[in-house]
Order: sequence, then C-alpha cells, then structure tokens
Amino acid sequence: MTSDGTASRVADMEPESQAEGERRRIAPKGSESNSGTATETAPSPVEAKPGLSVTLEKLRAFYGDAEQVKGIDLDFRANEVTAIIGPSGCGKSTMIRCINRMHEEIPGAHAEGRVLLDDADIYDPSVDVVAVRRAIGMVFQKPNPFPTMSVFDNVAAGLRLGSSGRRGQGKADLQAKVETALRGAGLWDEVSERLSEPGAGLSGGQQQRLCIARSLAVEPEVILMDEPCSALDPIATLKIEELIEELKQRVTIVIVTHNMQQAARVADRTAFMLSGELVEVGPTQEIFTKPNDSRTEEYVTGKFG
Repeated sequence: MTSDGTASRVADMEPESQAEGERRRIAPKGSESNSGTATETAPSPVEAKPGLSVTLEKLRAFYGDAEQVKGIDLDFRANEVTAIIGPSGCGKSTMIRCINRMHEEIPGAHAEGRVLLDDADIYDPSVDVVAVRRAIGMVFQKPNPFPTMSVFDNVAAGLRLGSSGRRGQGKADLQAKVETALRGAGLWDEVSERLSEPGAGLSGGQQQRLCIARSLAVEPEVILMDEPCSALDPIATLKIEELIEELKQRVTIVIVTHNMQQAARVADRTAFMLSGELVEVGPTQEIFTKPNDSRTEEYVTGKFG
C-alpha cells in the first residue's frame, strides 16, 4: 500500500446499497481479510461489531474570521461512548459537526486540522463527502423526521438514495433492512403496525428513535448525537439512554449533553470544553469525582455554566 493509500480508499467511496462495501473502503482494520468469502449479512440489533475510532488533530473551526474551536486534539475510542460537556457557546456542537463535515455547509464557515476515521483523513480533498456522512451519522437536538414521508420511507430514504442509479434492491431486502434498523433503534414493536403512517405523527421520543433508525439503516461506523434528549420527557430520555448502551456494541458514539447526570450514566469517557478549547478528557467517573483541572470541578459541581 502506498503512503497515500488511505486517502485513495476514502476517495473511492460512493453511496452504496451494500454498506459493507463502503466499510471496506474507509476502514483499514481487517479490510483485506476474508475478501473472497460469501457476502455477510447485516448485523442484528444486538450483535457486536468492531467500530472505528475518530481522532481530531489540531482541529480549528471558524465562522468567518471568528474562531469557535481552537486547536483541539482528541481521540474518540472505538465502541465507546464519549460525552462532550461544557457551557453553551463553548464549541461542542461546532466540533462534532466538523467530524462529519457538516460545519462547512454553513456559509462562511470552514475547518482546519485533521479528522481521522481510523487512519483515513476525511478532510482529504479527494474524499467523497456524501460517503463520509453515511459512515458518520448525525442525530440532532430536535427530532427531524421527513414530514411528508411515512415511518417506513423515513428509514428507507438513505437506502434508496444509496442505490439510486444502481441495480435496485429487492422489496423484501429493503423491508428486512428497515425492520433491522427499527429494531436496532428499539422502535419496531411500537410502529410495526404503523409503517405507512406519517413519521411526524409519532411522539417526540419515537421521532428521535426514528431518526436514529434512519441513521442505522445505512450501517454507519460512528453516530454523533447533539443533545438528543434535550426536548424529550424523562421516560423517552431513558429509552434513548438504554439504546445508546446497546448501540455502542456496534458503533462509536459521541454525545453532546448539558445534562451532567446523563453524561455520568451513558458515557465511558467525558471531555470538558471551555471557550473553544479542550480543558481535559478522561474516564467519566474521574472527570466527575477527581478532575485534574479546577475549572472542570467548578463546572461539574454547578459553580458556573
């Protein structure tokens, strides 16, 4: 493999109906093994699968000339949940939007530095941005199902987009993938008789899990969650948190939250940001009980923020 082999693999990524093909292009780990074996089936909702790590190197993010994220170095370990905490305006959401290159969609915004999915630089000029966003899914603060689409079509949207212009996948195959995604999001039992109804007609918590199912359908390697429970009631929040614990068996998860109790419940590691900078990162229990920086202690104990 040449020194630019990683960039070449990412550059070749295209939206596909077979997510495993995309994984082979973007994930160097084990990508050469069993290449001649029969096609693998999609993982079940509870089946563990090695995820990919994400590494930020000197990441800076700007809105025009204003620097919002200031040279962050941070590792998100595979198959772990990392919580990002900090006061409003400290750059948490901006940082995670840089991880799947959504930040650059804002007029005048840009990012500098490197974001590595394992060893593949997603900011390499040759990279297919659409493929990056399939590999690194995003769940937003407010549930955003497609309002004119049914529950089924919401989940199938990414699959249909991926197979556009290619050999169409069978109806039974599509139905199976939609069901798998809904089961993976813990929603199947609640909507199996309502698949033709509008997704916008579900409750807030169900809509958020529908959005998670939509992301799961294309089999991402990483899921970014930007305050996914801030608009939900306690029961819906609990379901999302239980789902996060299950999902980390298959994907790497980064969650932005203002809820310290939530971070303590769901995160393996927690990173504290302040004024666009990373103050410290470590095991969640240590961050909340024995932080190294006095600013972290003041924040987690509610003295500011």
